[in-house]
Amino acid sequence: MPKQALYLKWRPTTFTDVVGQEHITRTLRNSLKSGRVRHAYLFSGPRGTGKTTMARLLAKALNCHEADPDRRPCNACPACVAVNEGRYLDLIEIDAATHTGVDDVRDLRDKIAFAPGEGRYKVYIIDEVHRFTGNAFDALLKTLEEPPSHAIFVLATTEIDKVPATIKSRCLPFEFRRVSLLEVADRLQLIAESEGLQIERPALELIARYGTGSVRDSISLLDQIVADPEEIITLEIAQQVLGTANLAAVKDLVEALARQDAASGLHIINAAVDAGADPRQFGQQVVEHLRAVLLAQTAGADLVEASREDRALYEAQAESIERGTLVRAIRAFNDAVNTYRGGWQPQLALELALMEALEPERAVVWASAAAPTAPPPGPLQPPVEMTPPGAPPVVDVTAIREQWGKTMHILGQRSSNAPEVMRYFRVLRVDGNIIYLGTDTELYYEKLQYPEKVQLLEQVFSHVHKNPLRIKIVLVGGEIPNETLPDSVDMSDPLASLGAELGAEIKPHERRHEQ
Repeated sequence: MPKQALYLKWRPTTFTDVVGQEHITRTLRNSLKSGRVRHAYLFSGPRGTGKTTMARLLAKALNCHEADPDRRPCNACPACVAVNEGRYLDLIEIDAATHTGVDDVRDLRDKIAFAPGEGRYKVYIIDEVHRFTGNAFDALLKTLEEPPSHAIFVLATTEIDKVPATIKSRCLPFEFRRVSLLEVADRLQLIAESEGLQIERPALELIARYGTGSVRDSISLLDQIVADPEEIITLEIAQQVLGTANLAAVKDLVEALARQDAASGLHIINAAVDAGADPRQFGQQVVEHLRAVLLAQTAGADLVEASREDRALYEAQAESIERGTLVRAIRAFNDAVNTYRGGWQPQLALELALMEALEPERAVVWASAAAPTAPPPGPLQPPVEMTPPGAPPVVDVTAIREQWGKTMHILGQRSSNAPEVMRYFRVLRVDGNIIYLGTDTELYYEKLQYPEKVQLLEQVFSHVHKNPLRIKIVLVGGEIPNETLPDSVDMSDPLASLGAELGAEIKPHERRHEQ
């Protein structure tokens, strides 16, 4: 006789055996103890989290012969034994995926009127109820509105949003959650020890992580890996069977990202794929690892479901990788995983994701900015000396206003958010080589009270106007006078020139103040 699958053999037979759903088992046991049983329940949540199992436990407990409610189901009375063996006549399981029509529900409604043959209740478990058609739901609604006292319905679904609100309102809802990695790993360890299997804890945690919170899937993976009960299952063997990349490669790739080392990153990706790692799974592991690093960097490693050693690793890498690189890497590798289609260069999507993550943020190109006629300035240079008071201006105010779009475009290449801040500044006057920039908003005035920011402005303005210039930031009381606003239009602006060609009247920009 074939050996029974582990997930069937270790299916919970009591409420205490259920992993990770204590919020549901506690409520159901209390309702059984108090005798407050509802006629319809709605179990929703990801697959493999125990919805059907919990429904069967509820059916057993409702018909259990044990006098003490705390001990139901007892798994010893005739009713419990019959349910465990799959021959209890008053437990009817319906797969909505194959019984979607209104005729199936009408047949159910005709039979529900008959009293139970063995127990106190007839329990109907309707799995994947969201697969019902609209007419089938209408027929089910009538049954739920006027159920016989001996009938209990348990509806299970993985897509709660597809269940009509009229059905939801007539059921007591329970939401099943994905089980934490450590809880699944502990369950797998219990099974392995009970079955006499030799498997390392890191391998169990890898299986639990690969099961993505589904206890059933994780147990099935354990069954898949253990081909020889006498073999010691190591992390490396589990990786080979599951087709996942070596975790060391993921760690090394993240460290290469932190060092901004594209060459090392490309070598790591190609070595992992050449060693047999599936590119899609490798990308998923990278995304999961980067997400853990991001959580450790922003909210603390305690938020990450992982072993103590892994948390220490995430904390260490969180200190070494720059936030912008980390966020770009998560987005790039996540896009690579979601759009992966294979092809003759399977690692190409991962290589492109790496390069995108290491590429500096591009400057924001403003629609009204004129294209620069010169390359952006190089590294910051020491500031030039100020001219003595009363010296004639080295550049005309009108010229600064006319070149404002070009200046902001080049400034944006050095600091992506600087043009947005400079929208709140205007040229007040020029004294010698000193440009006075004013704003009437204290918030933005404070933003430029840093020497490095003023120095960047000085270099960009000097580059545009081909003169060594200094910048002074001024807080103006009330509105900035109108005479400080641009009184001419830069006709090299693409929008301005296009408007002129179309016959539009081109006027200088007017700043509006909100009251």
